[in-house]
Amino acid sequence: MKGIITVLGADRVGIIAKVCAYLAEKGVNILDISQTIVQDYFSMLMIVDMSGQSFEGTANDLEGLGNSIGVLIKLQHEDIFNSMHRI
Repeated sequence: MKGIITVLGADRVGIIAKVCAYLAEKGVNILDISQTIVQDYFSMLMIVDMSGQSFEGTANDLEGLGNSIGVLIKLQHEDIFNSMHRI
């Protein structure tokens, strides 16, 4: 199962490192990643392999991680993400 992780917030040192360290600790494989900074705002989109992972638990952990570092982190099922963004 694939998931889509979005990270949004004010740019600061260590955002990518903390998110990636959490995912590595949990055994979540990053399949693709894109990040950009527009003025002082950070945006990242990741496609991850959630095989064998608790989707809800990971989503809650990522939300908590985001709160602790001052960004918004959301995890969505790939199918839901695709349905929401279909033209």
